[in-house]
Amino acid sequence: MKNRIALKIIGCVLVMTSLTACNSAKDTSSNTQSGQRGQGRPTATQLLSEMDANKDGKLSKEEAKGPLAQDFAKIDTDDDGFISKEELENAPQPQRGGQQGGQRGGRGK
Repeated sequence: MKNRIALKIIGCVLVMTSLTACNSAKDTSSNTQSGQRGQGRPTATQLLSEMDANKDGKLSKEEAKGPLAQDFAKIDTDDDGFISKEELENAPQPQRGGQQGGQRGGRGK
């Protein structure tokens, strides 16, 4: 009889531990997703602080990374070879997923 009770208690503890671990993993996953998607694109100030290696307040082509590097000429509207904070603030939002995004949109039509 005591063994049965002990087994039930151990079983309950294992189930509760598993549920807690699953919820914790779910929270971490949703935080990661919201960090990437929920908050939208980073601000101009954030981008400058992350990429501006020489801290001159603007991004050169060598400092730019990711979509900024790919679309450098489009974002550098005054063609001075640098992206300023104002140009970052006015930059078009990058297209995510490349061609796949366009294909997804075409399927629903």
